[in-house]
Amino acid sequence: MTQRILVIKLSALGDFIQAFGPFAAIRAHHPGAEITLLTTPPFAPLGRRSPWFDQVWEDGRPSWGDLPAVWRFARKLRYPGFDRVYDLQTSSRSSRYRWLTGRGPEWSGIAPGASHRHDNPARDRMHTVERQREQLRIAGITDFPVPDMAWLESDLSAFSLPSRFGLLIPGASPKHPGKRWPAERYAALAAQLDCPVAVLGGKAEQPLAETIRQAAPATLDFTGRTDLLQIGALARRAAFAIGNDTGPTHLAAIAGCPTLALFGDASNPELCAPRGPAVAVLRHAPLADLPAEAVLRALSSLTATG
Repeated sequence: MTQRILVIKLSALGDFIQAFGPFAAIRAHHPGAEITLLTTPPFAPLGRRSPWFDQVWEDGRPSWGDLPAVWRFARKLRYPGFDRVYDLQTSSRSSRYRWLTGRGPEWSGIAPGASHRHDNPARDRMHTVERQREQLRIAGITDFPVPDMAWLESDLSAFSLPSRFGLLIPGASPKHPGKRWPAERYAALAAQLDCPVAVLGGKAEQPLAETIRQAAPATLDFTGRTDLLQIGALARRAAFAIGNDTGPTHLAAIAGCPTLALFGDASNPELCAPRGPAVAVLRHAPLADLPAEAVLRALSSLTATG
């Protein structure tokens, strides 16, 4: 009988990307299983394109106030008869889903009564990657293959790309302005680089791209023009990426692009720094005072050893 596995990872982008390693480990541990990913709409395309899941459900965050929706969701979780659930979200919300799936499935997570509970009191002081690995070890997974990212591709024919280019990621969540290195600093940096840069971000980051372009006219403004798969495809081709502590920086890093992540005191790289084959972290408090020259030196060191 085919084993049925549910993996829960709802958000956010950086956390979703840092779960790629656990996704690959779960698939390797259950090679013949039918594995379902429960997530939310922004991340469903990545889940569907990846080689780790047989199906992807994107309705993983029903409103608790919408009782009919919760009832439908509970029936959906219980109907397949999952044999095991890996809760990689490990939030109060996802822990409640244990009761919606019934008492049958084995459960890896932090929910009370879980069969493979990650109860390390220091778990919140661990880097996301190490915390998830420890959680999976408790569930019997000990092999953690490097995730193959060859699937992270997309059509880039709409972009006029130079033979060599870098990526700049000057945005971050509006809720955390302290995570943003100022656009003027990115502009000063871009003016000193030996190749043009493409600026990534949403439409809201267009003014940042324009500030950079004014200092470095060869800059390509891709803000508001890329989906997550296209960001990954661009990263696989770029000479380097420089970005704030934000999801696209994590995506560039896991794609294999030499990535320099800039941190201030708004977040702790020991807990959430991007991971990938060639990643360096530069931390300065306050981040706004980090000189462009220091970033240029760190980038030179990264690309010289990459």
